Amino acid sequence: MKRAETNIPEAITTVTAPAKIGSAFMLRNGVTLKNRFFKAAMAEQLADKHHNPKPGLVTLYKTWAEGGAGLLVTGNLMIDRHHLGEPMNVVLDEESDLSLFREWARAGSSNNTQIWAQLNHPGKQVPNFIQKHPVAPSAIPFEGDLQKHFEKPRALKEAEIYKIIGQFARSARLAKEQGFTGVQIHGAHGYLINQFLSTRHNQRGDKWGGSLENRMRFLLEVYYAIRKEVGDEFPIGIKLNSADFAKGGFTEKESMQVIVKLDEVGMDLIEISGGTYESMAMADGGTQKESTRRREAYFLKYAEQARKMSNVPLVVTGGFRSTKGMNDALASGATDLIGVARPMTVQPDMPKRAMANENYSIKLRALTTGFPALDQATVLNLSWYVTQIVRISKGKKTNPNTSEWISIVRSFLNQGIYAFRKLRA
Repeated sequence: MKRAETNIPEAITTVTAPAKIGSAFMLRNGVTLKNRFFKAAMAEQLADKHHNPKPGLVTLYKTWAEGGAGLLVTGNLMIDRHHLGEPMNVVLDEESDLSLFREWARAGSSNNTQIWAQLNHPGKQVPNFIQKHPVAPSAIPFEGDLQKHFEKPRALKEAEIYKIIGQFARSARLAKEQGFTGVQIHGAHGYLINQFLSTRHNQRGDKWGGSLENRMRFLLEVYYAIRKEVGDEFPIGIKLNSADFAKGGFTEKESMQVIVKLDEVGMDLIEISGGTYESMAMADGGTQKESTRRREAYFLKYAEQARKMSNVPLVVTGGFRSTKGMNDALASGATDLIGVARPMTVQPDMPKRAMANENYSIKLRALTTGFPALDQATVLNLSWYVTQIVRISKGKKTNPNTSEWISIVRSFLNQGIYAFRKLRA
């Protein structure tokens, strides 16, 4: 199934002169982004006990929309309320309070801003205090330092695979109906789609495993099902690993081949990331070479290679800290949009500041409690920023000097309360 051709001239979809962060960008389906700022997905942990959006998400995304970004991507919207990646995940299905999603979409699309709903299924990457019986392509246990927090999954039956494909499509349709202007499929960071792509996690002997063609079948079927529900003009993007950075995992060469195929079938936008919760490159960019630090972006070198193989619009996320670094990345032609996340939790109007000042830069401090094992167990490099997100959701100013211990305590309280509630259920 190939996406229908559009009447947009090819010349419009390619940038012939060096772009700047404040310049508009047109996707191949004709949707125009007002600038090159792409607020990447972050865990907000702002769901209520029924996994509906809390009002704070409206405040949060209204603030980010006013902050100047051209495109905002939500944190995980889970497609199955029985399989959550985190305790406070929002779920979008027929049981959801859709009025709250409409308010959220309205707030995030203000100020001529695009807001896309990120859709996800965690597969086996679900903490054991949430789900004792996770599913995955194959019955292979989670490994790494966080292993004790995850149960061994069982292999999905084919009927279940098709059911999950349908859940992705249903959630995409609901997102469109509530006013979200696009969707992003989460195909990175060790979640279910990434698990299907990886020979480390997918050792099936049927049409869903084995060759790369078979391993990417699940992703393609999810895309086709979503496209059928939302139509050709509604943007569909994906967050895709450049590599898993783990032995036997999804490789850079395989990732390039997937990008070529996604370009062929009509994917509108690909965000490049990397790593899983077994090898957390997405949290720190992996091992940073000096050349990476100078260029700021973690995955820019990969994007340069991907650009040689495909014309699909690309986003590089991670590491950008200055107007110069962002404009240099755009001028290189390797990326079309600039993905930022953490800086916008410290400075919600970071896009406005960067576009107004060619000398703009921001420095984020290194986070540690002084106990490396605790930092890792609580995923401090992610959880501290959730604390800032919660402040914004309450209409408060951010506090770059917030103690690491505050986020640690908040993380334990959230998980403890959730685990207790699950035991009582």
